[in-house]
Amino acid sequence: MKKLYKSRTDKKIDGVCAGIAKYLNLDPTVIRLLWIILAVAGGSGVLAYILCMIIMPVEPDVIEE
Repeated sequence: MKKLYKSRTDKKIDGVCAGIAKYLNLDPTVIRLLWIILAVAGGSGVLAYILCMIIMPVEPDVIEE
């Protein structure tokens, strides 16, 4: 079962975008650009990012399958 985690290695701020990109099998740059667009267009991206920083767990050292 696939789980959503913040990335430990691919971080710019807290690893949220890289974790979402890994979960969705996308390039982290695409997710980061979408997040910036949301942040500029009304500021909802900033609030969403802060919530994800708080709620999303950090990727474990060894991922259990």
